[in-house]
Amino acid sequence: MNTAKPTFPLNAWYAAAYDVEVVGKLLARTICNQKVVMFRKTDGSVAMLEDACWHRLMPLSLGHLQGDEVTCGYHGLVYNAQGRCVHMPSQETLNPSACVRSFPVLERHRFVWMWPGDPTKADPALIPDMHWNDDAEWAGDGKMIHVKCDYRLVVDNLMDLTHETFVHGSSIGNRAVAEAPFVATHGDRSATVTRWMENIDAPPFWAGQIKEARGYQGKVDRWQIIRFEAPCTVNIDVGVAEAGTGAPPKGGSAGDRSKGVNGFVLNTITPETNDTCHYFWAFARNYRVTEQRLTHQLREGVASIFREDEHVLEAQQIAIQERPNHPFYNLNIDAGSMWARRLVDGLIAKEQPAHPVIPVRLAA
Repeated sequence: MNTAKPTFPLNAWYAAAYDVEVVGKLLARTICNQKVVMFRKTDGSVAMLEDACWHRLMPLSLGHLQGDEVTCGYHGLVYNAQGRCVHMPSQETLNPSACVRSFPVLERHRFVWMWPGDPTKADPALIPDMHWNDDAEWAGDGKMIHVKCDYRLVVDNLMDLTHETFVHGSSIGNRAVAEAPFVATHGDRSATVTRWMENIDAPPFWAGQIKEARGYQGKVDRWQIIRFEAPCTVNIDVGVAEAGTGAPPKGGSAGDRSKGVNGFVLNTITPETNDTCHYFWAFARNYRVTEQRLTHQLREGVASIFREDEHVLEAQQIAIQERPNHPFYNLNIDAGSMWARRLVDGLIAKEQPAHPVIPVRLAA
C-alpha cells in the first residue's frame, strides 16, 4: 500500500501544453503521475486520453491518429476521442468495458489545461487568470522547461525574488532587491508578495528596457508584485519607472507607470512526477507591442535567466533527495512561499478521506 503523502491536489487545472504544441498528431506527456496522450481533433478542439491501451497497456501514443480516432500500435484496437473502443480486430462484438479514461480539457490564455481529478468538479472558472498572454494590449511569448525538481521548489523560487541578487546579478538582480522591505498577504486560494524599490540603480535588464522604450537613463523606482494562485500559478507584475514617478500609491494616487516599462512574468508549474515538473512561462509587456523582434529577443533573454534558476533548482532537488529527513528552515523572506505551501496543503487535505481506512491486522 502506498502511504506517501500527496504533494499536489488532483482537483485542479494544470497546463498540459502550449496550444501550438497540440496539432493533428499524438503528443504524449506525464501530468501528475498520469501518462496521457493528447491530439487536436478535426473540429479544432483538443482531446486527451489515458496513454495505455485497455487490452495490453501499450502506450496509445505509439500508435497512430486517423481523423478523431487513435489506433493502438500493437493489436489495432481503435478508440474515439471520448476513449471508447470502437473497433477490435477479428471480432464484431465489442467488449463494453473496453475504454480508456478521457480527461476534461480546455484552452485558455494560449495553454491547454487538463483536470486530472474528479471530472464532475472541473469548473472552468477555476482556470488561473493569465490573460496578459493573449491580450491585444500586451505582447509576449514564452516556453516550457522540463525541470528535475518538485514543482513546489519552483513556486518557492518565484515567491521570493531575493535570489535575483545572487543568481541573476548580471541581468535582473542587484543589491536593492535583497535589501528592500516587502509585504506578504494571503486569501483563501492566493498569496501576494509586494516589494517596492525607490530611487535605485536599475539592474542591466531593466536599464536597457527603459532606455530603449523611453529614452531614459538614471535612477528608477522598481516594483515586484507577486501573486500566487493555488496550486501552482505565479503571475508577477514587474517594471521600472523614472525615479519619483513609479513609487507605490500615496495619498490615493497611484504611481505613474507611463514613464516606465511594465511587464508580467507569467508562470504555471505542472507536476510531472513527485520530483519533476513542466514549467510553463511567458513574459508579456505593454510597450512596443508591435515589435516582433523585441518579443523574440525578450523571450530568449528571459529563457537564459530561467536556465540559471533551473541549475539551482535541480541542485537543490538532489540535495533534498540525499537528505530526506532534513527540515527546511524559514527566514522572513520565505513568508510568501510558506503561505503558498499552506494553501496547497489545504487543497490536498480536502481530497483526503474524512475517516482514513485502518488496515486490518491479520492473525499470524
